[in-house]
Amino acid sequence: MNWIETIIVAIVEGLTEFLPVSSTGHMIITQNLLGVPQGDPFVHAFTFIIQFGAILSVVCLYWKRFFQFDNTPAPEESTTWQRLKHRYYFYWLLFVGVLPAVIIGLVAKKSGLLDWLLDSVEVVAVMLVVGGVFMLFCDKLFNKGSDENRVNEKRAFKIGLYQCISVIPGVSRSMATIVGGMTQGLTRKRAAEFSFFLAVPTMAGATLLDLLDLLKGDTSWATTHNITMLILGCVVAFVVALLAMKWFVNFLTKYGFKAFGYYRIVVGTVIIVLLLTGHSLAMVD
Repeated sequence: MNWIETIIVAIVEGLTEFLPVSSTGHMIITQNLLGVPQGDPFVHAFTFIIQFGAILSVVCLYWKRFFQFDNTPAPEESTTWQRLKHRYYFYWLLFVGVLPAVIIGLVAKKSGLLDWLLDSVEVVAVMLVVGGVFMLFCDKLFNKGSDENRVNEKRAFKIGLYQCISVIPGVSRSMATIVGGMTQGLTRKRAAEFSFFLAVPTMAGATLLDLLDLLKGDTSWATTHNITMLILGCVVAFVVALLAMKWFVNFLTKYGFKAFGYYRIVVGTVIIVLLLTGHSLAMVD
């Protein structure tokens, strides 16, 4: 990947990471449009690693939530474990929420399914349309959240199960977790914020696995150019995501999913038509 391709893909990642339109799917589409060779181990790793750059913007924007502990006294009869859980409850919820993704993600990666999915623009296109149709109705189906409902262990785990669906490019991790939160009685805003928080350990784990795979395999990819592109991609994705995140929360709270649903259907349909008529997505060969 060159400088221009890296910046364009990173901007797309930053803009779409927190939108329910699938950032991975959009990066795959963008890479195809730019003629970036698919199937390359470095390109696969780049796709995940710069997502972590975008996710770090959550820690920056919500730093008080990430570094604030519960200092209220635990019940006197509490065990040591209960006292620890009481103080670090926010982190405990993230741990419970990320467990399903760890298990499913490892299975998908070890089986080679994840790499196959990342190479398939057809899968992305179909899931964009399917997810878009679903989003036209999900507000009416699940928009019964209450401000009194908060994330607890049971809700965190169930939201984590919904997150596993996003192993399929085009589904959208953001959409899966926000809808998962709404099915548990959370408001759209609270579900979106927990989706952001859950993204941090999820993408940190995915990034670590990809880095380990790159380091264990053929290290010929580790050129000064490629490392520079990784750093550049992470920085650009971080800055763009930081600007996009607050806008998304406000928009979702006011208007819901429907606009994103129509967008997904249009983009997915256009890609399907192009593929069925024998056209390549690549603007340059």
